[in-house]
Amino acid sequence: MEHLRINFNQVFNLLPDGRIEPKAKLRIGGVEISPDLKFGRGVRFGKVDLFEYVGRDLAITKEGNVWIILGYYA
Repeated sequence: MEHLRINFNQVFNLLPDGRIEPKAKLRIGGVEISPDLKFGRGVRFGKVDLFEYVGRDLAITKEGNVWIILGYYA
């Protein structure tokens, strides 16, 4: 499966109140996240706190209109 290297900020909006929201429908660790969901630090999806990856590049593949986060680059 081919994956793309995409920066976190291309996938998520960083909101002024400190929360983040996806720019597209995502799947991570088997959990789907809709683009209208806003969440803060400490919220886990598939055992992953996405705030740990702010600013990093993500390994992503696309399945239809769903972006699947496979991992991250150090």
